[in-house]
Amino acid sequence: MFETGIEGHYALVDGKKLRYGYTTGTCAAAAAKAATLLLLTGRAPAAVRIHTPKGIDLTLPVEEAARAGDTARCAVRKFSGDDPDVTDGALIAATVSVSAAPGVHIDGGEGVGRVTKPGLKVPVGAAAINPGPRAMIEQAVGEALEETEAVAGIDAVISVPEGAALAAKTFNPRLGIVGGISILGTSGIVEPMSEEALVDSIRLEIRQRRALGEKRLILAPGNYGLDFLRDTMGVSEERIVKISNYVGRALDAAAEAGFAEVLLAGHIGKLVKLSGGIMNTHSREGDGRAELMAACALRAGADGDTARAILDCVTTDGMLRILREKGLLDAAMESMARRIDLYVNARVKGLLTVGVLVFSDGYGPLCATAAAQEWLKTSLNEKEKEL
Repeated sequence: MFETGIEGHYALVDGKKLRYGYTTGTCAAAAAKAATLLLLTGRAPAAVRIHTPKGIDLTLPVEEAARAGDTARCAVRKFSGDDPDVTDGALIAATVSVSAAPGVHIDGGEGVGRVTKPGLKVPVGAAAINPGPRAMIEQAVGEALEETEAVAGIDAVISVPEGAALAAKTFNPRLGIVGGISILGTSGIVEPMSEEALVDSIRLEIRQRRALGEKRLILAPGNYGLDFLRDTMGVSEERIVKISNYVGRALDAAAEAGFAEVLLAGHIGKLVKLSGGIMNTHSREGDGRAELMAACALRAGADGDTARAILDCVTTDGMLRILREKGLLDAAMESMARRIDLYVNARVKGLLTVGVLVFSDGYGPLCATAAAQEWLKTSLNEKEKEL
């Protein structure tokens, strides 16, 4: 069996070894490097070496290498490890040709989506190839150019033959990405996590906090919430339990552990879902961000045109911008806080007090539920000293 270099990397979760994989972005970079070498040397490499932003070097086998006239095409097969991913096993291909301009010029072809709505990481009209993968492709093709020193520039078109069909199983159509999948991967590596194992690890950490004598529990869905609590609220990072998308199950675990108070802080892109009673904020469990923001706007006095404009937005920052322009931001956020309060209290059934803080990168703190407002009457630093 071909050794790629990913074999020795895995996540250990609840005693189970879960294999790492590599992203569509890594595959695209490898395919583009291989195709460039084939184009410029006339020889198809059996494998190419790729350095990922994660720091893991991979040697990926090349499939379907072909050269025709002034172009060359190679493909690399996606491997997702033990992470459930609709793109696992898909071929990611690159077709390259010599460019009249220096540098590496990247576009999307068959099966790669194209952006039709603003607010994503790539502009409207561009192929849905995120900045991280673009940088990896540029680096990989640049390495091939350095090896050959034959030309100054390359045009690379990334394609996914199964991409259009795969995209129907994703949220791409809803986000305004049409015609195929997105080429993704900030780190270049897929780090798998079993859902039940992850929930078990969250539950275990919550129990440990209680066993250490803590009376108040501080939760954040991920790094955005953690950074906000640390940098804006002054909470030490060690105090914060990261709960991913599992808000409801984390609250259940807090009640089971005997906590009296919980503070949850997170980005509006996730926590707006709580205003509709969605307690697992992963997109595959339900999105509804625009619908819930429009509902908050209507409760704040928005007219139908404003609500429709919100429904047409791709990102929550775009929705917030509309609310601010209409002078409705504060009222809409107050409405959101009340709805979140209603649903989190319904979840915990009086077993504990839950405060929720909602923020965005562009707008800072947006709203706080009643319990969170009470909590913030004294600084969180002072609260921590009571523990």
